[in-house]
Amino acid sequence: MTTNGSYHNLQSFLLRIRNWALSNSPWLVHYNSGSCNGCDIEILATLTPRYDLERLGIKLQGSPRHADVLVCTGPVTRQSRDRLRRIYEQMPEPKFVVAVGTCSISGGVFHDCYNILGGVDQAIPVDVYIPGCPPRPEAVINGVALLLKQLQPHRAEEIDRLVVEMGVPVEEHRVNEPVELDALEEIEDEYAEPVGTR
Repeated sequence: MTTNGSYHNLQSFLLRIRNWALSNSPWLVHYNSGSCNGCDIEILATLTPRYDLERLGIKLQGSPRHADVLVCTGPVTRQSRDRLRRIYEQMPEPKFVVAVGTCSISGGVFHDCYNILGGVDQAIPVDVYIPGCPPRPEAVINGVALLLKQLQPHRAEEIDRLVVEMGVPVEEHRVNEPVELDALEEIEDEYAEPVGTR
């Protein structure tokens, strides 16, 4: 027969083991809630040997019941909202959501369409946003690394080192920092047509 103290110690030990396993090897499940498939292709490119996301301990899983992180692409449509919520509810706790691409963040080019509700955060809570249309694999890796650093703050330097070894520049993530308009005007688009030409 166990006492309350030993039961509490066993429960806390098992919780520490679960959190260690989650933070060292998160499994992803991918859901397309109505996108054009551009972001889906970039996510799959991120999992190829060129970028080798498995080096960070990440594995793509087919079932939400075994996944820790839900990676969503595309705007949430009226048809996909209930499916998205059902997938989210099937995932075990603790669970995290990553919104990949402009459409999954705000609705993108489909914003204000008759069947679009908006970004993923209109249906479920989102932990990490990865902007872009579509975001490059390097941006997806940075977003996943940001999530891993939230899960394991003591491994932040190691995660940054692994990301740099993969050839991805580590970006400093600043929250709520205003962008100067003068800096935006200085950016030149190499593909833009010169003024006065067709």
